[in-house]
Amino acid sequence: MDLENAVGIVTGSSSGVGAATARLLASKGSNVVINYSRSKDAALTVAQECESFGVEVICCQADVSSDEDCKRMVGEAMDKWGKIDALVNNAGMTKFVPHNQLDELDKEDFFNIYGVNVVGPYQMTRAAEAGLRKSGNASVVNVDSVAGIYGVGSSIAYAASKGALLTMTKSLARVLGPEIRVNSVCPGFIQGEWLAEGLGRENYERHKSMLEESTPLRLACTPEDIAESILQFIEGHSVITGQYIVLDGGNHLV
Repeated sequence: MDLENAVGIVTGSSSGVGAATARLLASKGSNVVINYSRSKDAALTVAQECESFGVEVICCQADVSSDEDCKRMVGEAMDKWGKIDALVNNAGMTKFVPHNQLDELDKEDFFNIYGVNVVGPYQMTRAAEAGLRKSGNASVVNVDSVAGIYGVGSSIAYAASKGALLTMTKSLARVLGPEIRVNSVCPGFIQGEWLAEGLGRENYERHKSMLEESTPLRLACTPEDIAESILQFIEGHSVITGQYIVLDGGNHLV
């Protein structure tokens, strides 16, 4: 796909992987929708960075767990550009709970996490389907996690939600072709403040050092690393759909 004058929506793009992806799309000439839930100032900063590449930007406050918000976000993009070439379902949430502390997760935790991590991508894809089909060669990329493959991560609810998203990627890929490809990226540890706050700074630095010393590629992934792989699914791989790729520097091999 030629990204010059393309249109991309990136949910959860005020920081981290979402922000890195939005900036990368803009650097390739794509107009972008920057989405945030609460971090307006950070989102506006990302929007300004994207505009510096000479593209058009919409900055949209929306909660992807709300179907109404998803439709409104997509509607703003369609009203301005008339099509959608790429949808990156990046918005996510979790609750950091050790897996052996079953009493620390309740039904509401599961509902809240699934609402953003599973229902959100479904609602965004459903809302964007018509615009994506107008592109003729569109791409949906779901930002999943190794947690959904191996049952690890910040909590059991989070791992379960990411497992569900993997399954949904396959289901959507089956029904949205040939105009729309649907794939997932599955990062492991990603450097950044979100994970540092969740794990605690000491645990974060310890885990990061361990990866840099023991994984085959001797690295801990950055948001920019993940964005590059998302771009590969959007820009190329025209015969690939319903697939996922693990992005962890080879940690799954250790």
